[in-house]
Amino acid sequence: MKDNDIVRVSKRLALHLRHAPERIGIRLDDNGWVEVSTLLAALGRHGLALTREQLAEVVERNDKRRFSFDDTGTRIRASQGHSVAVDLGLPTATPPPLLYHGTVERFLPAILREGLRPQRRHDVHLSAAPATAASVGARRGTPVILEVGARAMAADGHEFRLSANGVWLTRHVPPRFLRRMAPPQ
Repeated sequence: MKDNDIVRVSKRLALHLRHAPERIGIRLDDNGWVEVSTLLAALGRHGLALTREQLAEVVERNDKRRFSFDDTGTRIRASQGHSVAVDLGLPTATPPPLLYHGTVERFLPAILREGLRPQRRHDVHLSAAPATAASVGARRGTPVILEVGARAMAADGHEFRLSANGVWLTRHVPPRFLRRMAPPQ
């Protein structure tokens, strides 16, 4: 598949495996899984005919590793970012001292007042590297990188989980654990 096809299919999968499974008539189980055969049939009925091999290629080549197959290869789910109710069953994990979040200037006043909130998702998404956070923030404009005192948050009782694709998840980041990073020179 061409790169632009990977992106197009990935966006469609994200819609149905994270936010709106009902739009194509599928149901995610409590942990976010759906049978691959069920997904492929539903996508085909809604104008996106994919083979199992093409689906595997999208999962493998997706730049953010958004999707994964179960150990048997018969089920698929999104790694994180759901707005529908699922329990990914991720264990709590001890975060590194610092994590990062990418945003844009227009959201800073609310973030600095209320902290980072999950908005329509279940969790706040944090990156282990400033460059990753910058690329996330750049989707909406000139990125602003926030440094998150993750280890201090954990010591204060906040829980963290690490998704299959390396995204750190937490319910809320209070403002006292945030610091705006200086822009790169």
